[in-house]
Amino acid sequence: MQQEFSAVQNEVKFLFPSAENVEGVANHKSFAPFDNLVCAFLNEVSRKLLVDNEAKAYPDVVTFAFFCRKANVEQMKKAYDGRLQGRLGRGVTFHIAPSNVPINFAYTLVAGLLAGNRCIVRASSKDFAQTRIVCKAFCSVAEMPEYEDLKNIFSVVMFNHSVKVMDFFSSICDIRVIWGGDNTIAEIRKSPLQPRATEITFADRYSFAVFDAKYVVSLNDDEMKKVTQAFYNDTYLYDQNACSSPRLIVWLGDNDLCSVAKEKFWNVIHENISSRYSLAPILSVDKLTAQYKCAVELDAVKIEQSQDNLITRVLLKTLPQNLNEYTCAGGFYLEYDTDNLTDIVPVVTRKFQTLSYLGGDAAELQNFVVQNGLSGIDRIVPVGKTADFNLVWDGYDLIESMSRAVSAV
Repeated sequence: MQQEFSAVQNEVKFLFPSAENVEGVANHKSFAPFDNLVCAFLNEVSRKLLVDNEAKAYPDVVTFAFFCRKANVEQMKKAYDGRLQGRLGRGVTFHIAPSNVPINFAYTLVAGLLAGNRCIVRASSKDFAQTRIVCKAFCSVAEMPEYEDLKNIFSVVMFNHSVKVMDFFSSICDIRVIWGGDNTIAEIRKSPLQPRATEITFADRYSFAVFDAKYVVSLNDDEMKKVTQAFYNDTYLYDQNACSSPRLIVWLGDNDLCSVAKEKFWNVIHENISSRYSLAPILSVDKLTAQYKCAVELDAVKIEQSQDNLITRVLLKTLPQNLNEYTCAGGFYLEYDTDNLTDIVPVVTRKFQTLSYLGGDAAELQNFVVQNGLSGIDRIVPVGKTADFNLVWDGYDLIESMSRAVSAV
């Protein structure tokens, strides 16, 4: 193995540990899900990040730190009571993180570790401060004597598009986890896996929100500020690029009530983002192109745009079957008013991931999805929680999917 890796080693940059450890990761034994050493390591990483002044400037890093806390990990473990007996990690997991969500690499790594695996994670090659901050915490904690073995359990690497490197890591893994678009998945699948290896893919998906107009109108100023901050975290924090960021907003209520609610909501949203969000020039072009496409191809749409182009709203009279073809990032929202949520049933395909709600009831929405047998919607969360990582993601239970059952009769 060392000889094969030597052929591509110069193309790979190790963010954790500081020195190459591929052979150590490949040869280390597997362990049970929620291993005590791994859980203790994650708690120390959490402590390190929560006192890091640089980390505090990044809400997604702080959220990740809270995710790794001992109390949260123990809570997640409780959800598996009685289901982990006789389970072991499958072996080496190779994770390819998306290029547009800085902190994703850390969450997919933690899921792999908690499932009992050794992990090799390819972080985005973009220069994200979040990647550097989190890996610095990994390195610092791993220098503590009790956690030194973690250097042989996982790696965080960067490498540019390279078939040779992708082939190598794919050839040694037992599970390949791909976070990326459909085209990315198709390209990576050209690199063969071992015969018994499995794959988990997180393909192109889109999300939407359901807002109760009466509820929005009833909110006072302080409540609206909390809602707008939550909405910002769901959307603008990631340039609306995350698969969980809502692209369509369905307003529930009569026309007059929806109009009042929308005016109130978008005015406060604009106040919240105008001094905080900078729209990249390329996104400005993308939004303009998407506007033209909607205007030309959809019937009776009305387009409203803030003067600074931070918010673009396309008001739909009907919901097209190919809804996802009219979405865009950077503060681009399709809107639809209705007093009956069943209007969305014909357009919800397996491409839809997260339904976020404002003023609704999660259990009722879950029942709506199940009763209508919708092929899409795997997550139902309140506004502000769409990016919160969970060990059940896109319908996959990551602990069960990345571990194996050792049966005994």
